[in-house]
Amino acid sequence: MLALWALVATSFWGSGLVNAQPSPQVQERISAAIKKAGSLPPDKVDYTEFVNVFIGTDNFGDVCPGASVPFGMVKFSTDLTGYAPAGYITDNTQTIRGLSPMHDSGTGSSLGTYGNFEIMPMVCPGGFDSCPLTLAARERFRKNNTDDASPGYFAQTLDNGIKMEATSTRRAGLERFTFPKGSKPYFVLDLANDLPASFAGGHMEIDPEQGRITMGGLWGSSFGPGSYNYQAFACYDILDGGKQKLDEYGVWTGMTDEDFQTRGLGVTHLNLTRNLIGGVYESGALFSFAGKPEQINIRVGISFVSEEQACANAESEVGNASFDEIVARSKALWNEKLSKIEIDLKNTPANVTELLYSSLYRASLTPNNATGETQGPFANTPHPYFDSLYCSWDTFRTFYPLMSLHSPVEYAQIVDNYIDGWRKLGWMPECRANNLPGWTQGGSSGDVIVGHFAVTYHNEATALGIDLDELYSAMLADAEINPPEWNTLGRQVNVYKQYGYVPFGVLDTDSVGRQTREGSRTLEYAFEDFAVRQVALLLNKTDDVATYTNRSLFYRNVWDPTVTSDGFHGFAQKRAPNGSFVHTSPVDCSPNDSNENRECSLQGDNVVGFYESSSWEYSWFAPHDTAHLIELMGGNATFIKRLDHFFNAGYYLAGNEPSFQTPIGYHYANQPAKSVDRVREVVFTNFDITPAGLPGNDDQAAMATLLVFHLLGLYPVPSTSQFLVLSPMIPQYTIHNSYLNVSTTITTKGFDKRSVQKTIPKGAAAYVKSVTVNGVVQPTRCHFDFNDVFRVGGEVVIEVTADMDSVNSCGASVPESVSTGGFTQIR
Repeated sequence: MLALWALVATSFWGSGLVNAQPSPQVQERISAAIKKAGSLPPDKVDYTEFVNVFIGTDNFGDVCPGASVPFGMVKFSTDLTGYAPAGYITDNTQTIRGLSPMHDSGTGSSLGTYGNFEIMPMVCPGGFDSCPLTLAARERFRKNNTDDASPGYFAQTLDNGIKMEATSTRRAGLERFTFPKGSKPYFVLDLANDLPASFAGGHMEIDPEQGRITMGGLWGSSFGPGSYNYQAFACYDILDGGKQKLDEYGVWTGMTDEDFQTRGLGVTHLNLTRNLIGGVYESGALFSFAGKPEQINIRVGISFVSEEQACANAESEVGNASFDEIVARSKALWNEKLSKIEIDLKNTPANVTELLYSSLYRASLTPNNATGETQGPFANTPHPYFDSLYCSWDTFRTFYPLMSLHSPVEYAQIVDNYIDGWRKLGWMPECRANNLPGWTQGGSSGDVIVGHFAVTYHNEATALGIDLDELYSAMLADAEINPPEWNTLGRQVNVYKQYGYVPFGVLDTDSVGRQTREGSRTLEYAFEDFAVRQVALLLNKTDDVATYTNRSLFYRNVWDPTVTSDGFHGFAQKRAPNGSFVHTSPVDCSPNDSNENRECSLQGDNVVGFYESSSWEYSWFAPHDTAHLIELMGGNATFIKRLDHFFNAGYYLAGNEPSFQTPIGYHYANQPAKSVDRVREVVFTNFDITPAGLPGNDDQAAMATLLVFHLLGLYPVPSTSQFLVLSPMIPQYTIHNSYLNVSTTITTKGFDKRSVQKTIPKGAAAYVKSVTVNGVVQPTRCHFDFNDVFRVGGEVVIEVTADMDSVNSCGASVPESVSTGGFTQIR
């Protein structure tokens, strides 16, 4: 979402200011598990042991390492000061505010997301009246190098020796606190505070007899209009089934700016509205336990419906289970997910194993399954509901195509959720943050997500709960109906259809929205029209196929052949209503831009014409028609030369979604061996197993799933069934699709570990010589089809060689493009 963080992060990490905080035992434990697993039978492998949840918690990766189950609403993590959108960061110069059950992972919102219902353990030597209450007063440093976490478990120790641990279910979990011997446990529990400081009113009740604290309120979006609010509720059971005894209790309020914090011993009720001056009016509960117990257990439930449902969630999902039992249940759920892809553990490089399973973990961490927890227009919907869809522009390229390979049931649920957005609001969601519409980035990228599902699973759609006619109607609404306000839903499609591109400075008398990003919006709209065209083809909508095929080529209308940069001719540019181009330098908003103050995102003064990208970067974007891009750029030889320059001159941003397919562009110019070289360079320049191991924001696992595809030696073309074939960095792997009841094993014949590095050394086999599917040698070594491979299962052999020159061509055909007669049927 915020690709430009990659620029900032590179220099920040290089300065050496950040110290990695996970305990050294985390990596030692992972390395030992990978080594041991090579000698274990598959049914004895614990895949969670290979996951490093701290990858991406530095370098602006915005990853949440908190305790969660797959697609869980709950993600228990600490919240720290400074830039910490996911709550936790590794920077040991920042302090801990508390532990909270709600977070998102890998989002680009600098404000942070959720962080509601935070609890902070403490010792107060002077008793109840001496406890620090506000965030600023109570924050503490961590005990360095003690942070620990794994799938379903999170732990952090404060510098005063108090250890905080958490484990989770979908909507609930357990917190465990261990205090220094001989100390009296106190806790501050927040009502108002969240990460973006967006509290808009709420209430809290303490029931000392039942040992239960309930609360709820309204908060604001972290990536959307500030005028919207969502509701959330929590239920804290603090007596551990009668094993713990409450001592003092009461409520508190305070404000740092106004230098006050006050408390009421024995007061059990808060009912506060939004503070209209001076920021958030902090508030919450303060309580202690009788005696001096070393360990305190607290059960937590959350809900987006009511306090009663939050309590019911805790009772039904946790009940009387112990902390270790919930950890074990969570690990079992994660093993079910992670084992969808099994690899040759003995012969795969250890860092690749750790990268792969850590990435697969994040690929099931979000979006958050909030089915049954709906509010606003979606209240009581009978359809699945997922929160935190940040954002379709980020996820359509690799996140959902990976899900299509192994988890069609969850994919169908999310597609139904997209269609339900159209049912309730008139358009499918582009971005959903905090249960609220988020900012649109490219257009209606949800069209590509549901289109990819339709192309891949049309035979199973009805059984999976998807009506393809309804799905198509939702796509048509995005493509044909202009919303009155298109900052959060739909597209500015009226002027796009009128001019054949999104004009700069156009008079639009029927709708409003931020009139920027005209170049990139045109390119994205065109690809979204390709997705509509694909479903029209599937459903035999002949007239629509012609219409949307033509509209998918509108990307050509923003191509200006007269623009020159670094000796290369022709770049995408924004365009005025009168047809003239409005020129900006293709270098603007690239890593080579000398203007550090230039706005390149959703700001009103982004005049470049592109979203978080330069024209150098976005001019490669026509995934459905790269063959014509090659013509526009001057033919294969010039295209190859320009691709080389793009990377070598530093225009490429690994952390930016429009560049995801660019390293594989060589395939389309019939030089696939160069794609292999380039992808190796991309992976080992930008990804590793440290907390700083992502090239910026994970973008809701967009980076994670891109890396998975690179390691597997594949790349999907969204809204098609075509996969581009690269060189796997794993000797053998099997992808299991339990819904189709098939397994597909891909073997790299001639695999050479020496090739798994940034620069492939001379003599190391890495370049694809042949592709054999179920005993049949394929006529091309550059691509194959989902229906021939993953739908039927079986054996694929990708043979590699060290002789790059002898295999630097595709064979019978390069990957498909619309302009050369490609994508003519849906199989």
